[in-house]
Amino acid sequence: MLKNEKTIGYLPDETPPIWKLFLYAIQQVIVMFPATVAVALLTGFHVSTTIFASGLATICFILVTGRKIPLYYGSSFSYLTAITALMAQQSIEATLDEKIAIAQFGIVMSGFVSIAAGIIVKFFGRKAIEKVLPATVTGPIAMIIGLTLAGNALGDSGTFSDAGDAFGLKMVWIVSLVTLFATIFFSVYLKGVWGQLPLLFGPMVGCLTAFIVMKATGYNLFRELTETSGSGFFALPIFTLPKPNAAAILAIMPIAIATIPESTAHVFQLDIYVNDLAKKKNTGKKYDIADRLGSNLIGDGLGDIISGFVGGPAGTNYGENISAMAITKVFSVPVLIAASLIAMVISCFTPLINSIYAIPTAVIGGLEIYLFGAIAAQGIAIMLEKKVDLFSAKNIAVIATIMVIGIGGNYKFGGSIPFFGINVPCIAGAAIFGIILNLLLSIGDKKKVTADETNDTAVEAAAD
Repeated sequence: MLKNEKTIGYLPDETPPIWKLFLYAIQQVIVMFPATVAVALLTGFHVSTTIFASGLATICFILVTGRKIPLYYGSSFSYLTAITALMAQQSIEATLDEKIAIAQFGIVMSGFVSIAAGIIVKFFGRKAIEKVLPATVTGPIAMIIGLTLAGNALGDSGTFSDAGDAFGLKMVWIVSLVTLFATIFFSVYLKGVWGQLPLLFGPMVGCLTAFIVMKATGYNLFRELTETSGSGFFALPIFTLPKPNAAAILAIMPIAIATIPESTAHVFQLDIYVNDLAKKKNTGKKYDIADRLGSNLIGDGLGDIISGFVGGPAGTNYGENISAMAITKVFSVPVLIAASLIAMVISCFTPLINSIYAIPTAVIGGLEIYLFGAIAAQGIAIMLEKKVDLFSAKNIAVIATIMVIGIGGNYKFGGSIPFFGINVPCIAGAAIFGIILNLLLSIGDKKKVTADETNDTAVEAAAD
């Protein structure tokens, strides 16, 4: 006769012993660290500030959601195109902090999009959001976000300071490709907790390759420390204040709509995991996480506002951390609070921050090829999950126009489309056009659905 084994795990309102809590918190930090730091490196934001902002935003998210939703807030790749393009458009004479300050304003304003979506969900239900932002809109937007960054990825992967040095360029490509393949292999073949860290292990292999290249050939591909790096052992992050800018609003604010479906999926995914554990532990409790979607979106928006206000990139709740919780069955909110505090402390550890700054551009480029392509693939996944009919003339029209406006605007006009005397950021323009077109083409669909529903009701009544 089999004995009943006690289910081990911690629910959102449970607190592990202090030594376990610390270890679980460290693990959550490790899981979020690679992606969050990668966003800082790719956008040019201060790494220490980005890490600090993720911890602070997570704590605020947990508090505003009443300590009911165990999620970690980290930097989002969805905003990369808009942020990097916006910063590139600023005057050459502008300092890095001045460029970041302008981007910050757009990030802060993007938070209000998520908050508005959360309020709509609270009052009108989730279907109200889906009517404005169906998969035919959010999917293509996610795709163009990734594809418009393709040039950046290849540029970082194959650029050497001395353009005439062919051998040096070959070394750059070797480091980039090793990083790319290592990251891919780790993400495909590593299992368990290790499988959650390909964005950490891949760049580590790339840096090791760069070190071997340096010793064998004398080519030093590691980056020199700049004014963004610090000295000493401990130093506070570099905080900057947002600078009001209309272009920042147009470039960054609309991107928030692409993160709403992802954040929504995470909440429903978490609801399943938590209630499954509660059932196995025979607690008799029912956790209403899925019913708190509105609170989650409001918390996400608040996270963007807080992160943007102190100088961090825009973000969202992390699927990597959810996966770690699902594997370990540790959904404890106190663990995530501890992880947030640890992240904020780490941000003040100067040697660690400086070592991150030194990562070769070739390593970052190899990582970008995989990450940016994955963002585009996520757009396809959104449409597949929602079973979008790709033979529908309406759907094809919406998807096609979003894709061409977004990608064409980036490669023909450098990211800003001249339109009736104003420069419209390509992704924002594609998103706005897609939303309007979808709403216009849905007018007839709405009547048709209503008629179908009426007919179905009549048939059921006759059958009764």
